[in-house]
Amino acid sequence: MECCGSRRWAHRVAAHRPYPDSGALRAAADEASYDLGEADLAEALAAEFPPELGHGAPYAAQLALDAAHAEYERTFGHAFVVCLDGHPPEERADQLLGAIRRRMALDREEERAISADELRRLALARLTDLTHWLTSPGGVSAAETGYSPPWDRPSVPV
Repeated sequence: MECCGSRRWAHRVAAHRPYPDSGALRAAADEASYDLGEADLAEALAAEFPPELGHGAPYAAQLALDAAHAEYERTFGHAFVVCLDGHPPEERADQLLGAIRRRMALDREEERAISADELRRLALARLTDLTHWLTSPGGVSAAETGYSPPWDRPSVPV
């Protein structure tokens, strides 16, 4: 449930345990994401928190993001979700602000489809982080490995 807020998704992924390897786990999670119905997607989106810029972000950028989040939630009825894996940390603020601005121009159906895909990507990224964190060598701290459990992080570290 920390990776995706849909109970159906969590049950589907958990039902096939144990997995022979992390690739099989990721494949099952990916498949479960594609099988979410409208109610499941709504449940997962309701569990999301809007992505944040992080400490040290310029105040003006934070104000712009807060205003964009508020407008997005009024328009679409759920938190904005985006997966920024693959973007270097120094680009994430621009990517986040650009993505929310672009997606505000979409109609509800288009945005719902993009949100579902971003949620799927986020769930896979969180699952990968969780797997790395759980399988890191004993006695190694999160600071040393670079991993922390998903429940200790905002939904999208920027």
